Amino acid sequence: MILYPAIDLRHGACVRLMHGRFDQVTRYDDHPAARLAAFAASDAEWAHIVDLDGAEAGRAVQHPLIGELASSVAIRIQAGGGVRSEDDVQALLDNGATRVVVGSLAVSQPDTVAGWLERFGAEALTLAIDVRPDGDRYIPALKGWTEAATVDLWAALDRYPPGLARHLLVTDVSRDGALTGPNLDLLAQIVGRRPDLDVQMSGGVSGLQDIAEGRRIGCAGAVIGRALYEGKFTLDQALAA
Repeated sequence: MILYPAIDLRHGACVRLMHGRFDQVTRYDDHPAARLAAFAASDAEWAHIVDLDGAEAGRAVQHPLIGELASSVAIRIQAGGGVRSEDDVQALLDNGATRVVVGSLAVSQPDTVAGWLERFGAEALTLAIDVRPDGDRYIPALKGWTEAATVDLWAALDRYPPGLARHLLVTDVSRDGALTGPNLDLLAQIVGRRPDLDVQMSGGVSGLQDIAEGRRIGCAGAVIGRALYEGKFTLDQALAA
């Protein structure tokens, strides 16, 4: 399992949201470069960086800063937030991101994103589908988690037949930032139904046991945010687990 320590950027600072809500923001510090350097010093191979301003605005806002961060240390970057065009994807890749995260458009414009996958390759993109539970279904949350999709998670995934995409990041927004544990049941269902995808778990990771459980059910990666920032465990401990 690959661990992706996270940096969520809002107005240039490191923050975390609660349940994906922009009115529930915890600001940690103004030093994303120092955070990223610390991740690299712990021998993390990857980091996950999100332009929250871009996600909220629906356009790239902090991509230049993400480019600066990507060039500052020898660590591979998975980056997203505000990715709305092929030019956004190209700009992040040109600025040093190894993989670009495509969120809302992966659900709302699958044909467009399929074209990006064909152009850039499956290794260059991560499909990010953020969901909220709705009875026995999971509905993707779009546009910075402010709108709901008209299809459920499984219908959204069906638009990407095996062989087209490789990386999938799934966040249960109801658990994001809450330190209540990831939605392992949902993740296990996705791994079982789509073994062709490398599934990254996100949302609610609170302890080393969550990481171990994610590995056990077959997740290929885990994005870790608030638990690191609030000292629930260290990155060194997580990487050694």
